[in-house]
Amino acid sequence: MAALEYAVAEHIATITLNRPERMNTISREMLDELCVVLTRANEDQDVRVIVLTGTGRAFCAGLDLNEAASGEGIGGSANKFAATLDLRNTPPTVLHAIDKPVICALNGSAAGYGMDLALGCDIRIMAEDAKLAAAFVKRGVVPESGGTWFLPRMLGWAKASEIIFTGRTLSAADCLAEGLANVVVPADQVQAEALRMAAEIAANAPLAVTSAKRMMRMGLEETFPTHVQHVYLQLLPLFASDDFHEGIKSFLEKRPARFTGR
Repeated sequence: MAALEYAVAEHIATITLNRPERMNTISREMLDELCVVLTRANEDQDVRVIVLTGTGRAFCAGLDLNEAASGEGIGGSANKFAATLDLRNTPPTVLHAIDKPVICALNGSAAGYGMDLALGCDIRIMAEDAKLAAAFVKRGVVPESGGTWFLPRMLGWAKASEIIFTGRTLSAADCLAEGLANVVVPADQVQAEALRMAAEIAANAPLAVTSAKRMMRMGLEETFPTHVQHVYLQLLPLFASDDFHEGIKSFLEKRPARFTGR
């Protein structure tokens, strides 16, 4: 049984963490494979949206601490860490660099690395009994995969400080109230809701969607005048695309658009 499953249908790539007996904890091999499939989905012209989910009762309970305790896994004593990190090949940075929308379908709870992985997605659909556990400081580490970058931007400094410094666990209702979750549904409806939203996104012009995501990401670090200039440069090739002309034509003809990504 593969620990990571990948499938594409109807322009939607679904990546599934598949270690339910270990609550989908991430092994060293899964880190490498996750980078591969995320890049594969981003480069596949047939894929317009990515859904990241898990099997069983948890989305991802973090890094595999049992593997680490044995001395062989991530953080284990048998492993030597380099002084620097190759940021081109780590899931958080690969996920952040992806231009295609990524929906996290939280079939269950996420803790530690799993929480950061969920926060790195663009949209989060949560099961109503799922939780986000920011338990990093309770394990003697910091949010190692983006949490210290995501949470202050999503929640503001004070709220992010409260969650990270206390190692607090957030319910799905908490996440919805704070804006960390887009939608909360019963657990048996999470996948269907994620695929419904993915299909809604996939029906739009894919070049425009990916450009919009790219502009949003760049806008986090830019001044407004610089951002406006970059948006203008993104518009020029879009105006020349077949999809732009199809969008105008379908609007005038009062019919659904048939976008091709060209």
